[in-house]
Amino acid sequence: MVIGMTYDLKTEYAFKPGDPQDANAEFDHPDTVGVIAEAIEGYGHQVVRIGSVEQLIKTLDHLRADLVFNIAEGYHGRNREAQVPILLEMKGIPYSGSDGLTQALTLDKVMTKKVLISEGIPTPRFFVMSNPRDPLPNDLNFPLIVKPRYEGSSKGLTDRSVVRTAEALRVQMSWVIQTYHQPALVEEFIRGNEFTVALIGNDPPEVLPVVRIQIDGLTELGDLFYTFSRISEGAKYLCPAGVPAGLERRLKELALRTYEAVECRDFGRVDFRVDQAGNPFVLEINPLPSLSTEDVFGVLANHLGISYSAMIGRILTAAIRRHGLTDSTVGEAAPSKAHR
Repeated sequence: MVIGMTYDLKTEYAFKPGDPQDANAEFDHPDTVGVIAEAIEGYGHQVVRIGSVEQLIKTLDHLRADLVFNIAEGYHGRNREAQVPILLEMKGIPYSGSDGLTQALTLDKVMTKKVLISEGIPTPRFFVMSNPRDPLPNDLNFPLIVKPRYEGSSKGLTDRSVVRTAEALRVQMSWVIQTYHQPALVEEFIRGNEFTVALIGNDPPEVLPVVRIQIDGLTELGDLFYTFSRISEGAKYLCPAGVPAGLERRLKELALRTYEAVECRDFGRVDFRVDQAGNPFVLEINPLPSLSTEDVFGVLANHLGISYSAMIGRILTAAIRRHGLTDSTVGEAAPSKAHR
């Protein structure tokens, strides 16, 4: 098959005056795109590297691809992750991953939380502020954590994000609103531990083992949390997670319910905080999680005793089967020796 690839590269992002240092945090390193392309080629497919949504627009009318493997995050706005899926849907071109509705819904943490609440899935209590001078709710329960409403990859999260006074809350909200040009999401901060659960496939999806977040060498996090600066230093993924069987079952159950609630497709990842009493809370679901060899899916491949190529093959197979393109068991076949 001919497999197109859509993606955004960190190296191609042109920083503008006033951009925060994490403006390109969601984009991929060229090495990640290269290793995914090699994995797909290892199953005998031809890969066409398309690139960003802007490049897709230029090639859309003459694109010859049986399916597009999409990991593009988009550049601007609350709907940026939906741009590539919507364009491909308009042209009737099959693609991997969730559709535009799910991508837009899940990037907006507030809209996601409304779905979670409607489904009875636990998520931290929250409110939204578009103007830091607006009156605060009367029932504030500090500590609180302040986040941009629609960003990923821990953008906008620093050690200052957790606040313990109304004054600090207004300062942090003002910084988020002015820096990221969007409302601030304010949640009750869950003291405890952090986990993530990845899923692959459809009808039903496979729930992969729970992964634990270690920060600064600690697994009992307490007040520590995942920030942008800790993506590249200070944070580590651990699998097996080393949690009681009951908590592992609960995290997997909630991950599956969340994945299905927002109609995620082919692959995704659900992030959790678990409080000191052992109660899990869903923070968000990412339908475009990083596929870097050093990120969660790479760690899971090592834990499961399969190659990184086989993990990519499973995701690709899920998309191929969902679109009814072939009965090929791409993800189960052995890749060529060069890509093991």
